[in-house]
Amino acid sequence: MRWSGQQLGVETSGALPGLAKLNNLVRSVQTPEFAGVTFHEILAKSALNHVPGPSAMPFGWTINPYRGCSHACAYCFARPTHTYLDLDAGDDFDRQIIVKVNVADVLRRELARPSWRHEPVALGTNTDPYQRAEGRYALMPGIIDALAASGTPLSVLTKGTLLRRDLPLLSDAASQVPIDLAMSIAVYDPALQQAVEPGTPSTRARLATVTAVREAGFDCTVFLMPILPYLTDSRAHLDEALRQVKASGATSVLYGALHLKPGVKPWFMQWLERDHPELVPQYRSMYYGTNTYAPKAYRQWLAAKIRPLIRAHGLRYGAEDPATGGVRSSATAASGSVRTARAAASGTPASARPIRPSPRWDESLSPPDALF
Repeated sequence: MRWSGQQLGVETSGALPGLAKLNNLVRSVQTPEFAGVTFHEILAKSALNHVPGPSAMPFGWTINPYRGCSHACAYCFARPTHTYLDLDAGDDFDRQIIVKVNVADVLRRELARPSWRHEPVALGTNTDPYQRAEGRYALMPGIIDALAASGTPLSVLTKGTLLRRDLPLLSDAASQVPIDLAMSIAVYDPALQQAVEPGTPSTRARLATVTAVREAGFDCTVFLMPILPYLTDSRAHLDEALRQVKASGATSVLYGALHLKPGVKPWFMQWLERDHPELVPQYRSMYYGTNTYAPKAYRQWLAAKIRPLIRAHGLRYGAEDPATGGVRSSATAASGSVRTARAAASGTPASARPIRPSPRWDESLSPPDALF
């Protein structure tokens, strides 16, 4: 059944009891265009999310027009957020998508409050605002327009090529407020990319989007994150990745090793056991127990390998701090965001608590070359 044939206010068989309890469920929609995915349309009560302080993030506010994400990345750190709605962090996160259909209207009201201080707002910090459903719901144009009209700076991080649709709107908005754009492109092996993030556009399509962003007059950072141990951390893979990033016109690159939050680790390990069972012992050693980050020695090993490559390709960079696992920026790159040609602001380095290295990781040992 297509969207046009499903009535408002009618709870379909795809609706979930946990959502109905919220008293803001409009309808649940299933369509052949998105086989196996159910969209739960809700009337949001708020649009702006305040980042709890003190925070290491270089922004204080976020907007998430969607909850859950059809990109289905096995490593996605946002998976546990679905459990707040009595949904699981695995298959439900990929297939039960919450859509805040009135988010732009709510945002305009919030931005009009006298108390609003026009602080930077980030999109794409949780689930992707340009996932496939955005092609149908088109929530982002209203959000961009509301932020720009109110004089509120914004940033967008995405894996979605739908960003190209809104480049003319973003270009107009950039005459009113600073806008930062970044593209997340972690894997440069086509087969591996489709296996570990099956709902995303191809690496080639995302690199083409970076080029389009640059042609529209914006700077663009590529997030080379996460780097997957034993899969995408070989010199050959990293060198080819950075070559393609540079060729796309990207102005800077951020990198970081895989980290597996509670709730994400079981789902990722399930994927690993299915697709790369030979690597399960290594990952269990590196991410043992409740360990979230790759061992410190591994991060230092990775930094020593990738930093010279980044410099060799003439890219500015922000890097994962080998001492903490957090992202820190170089003197010429923002932390967690990218400069536009129209407005520059100083970045704020992020940090994370130190993680003791796995006793079984030997920094003198290099992981085998990835299958590239």
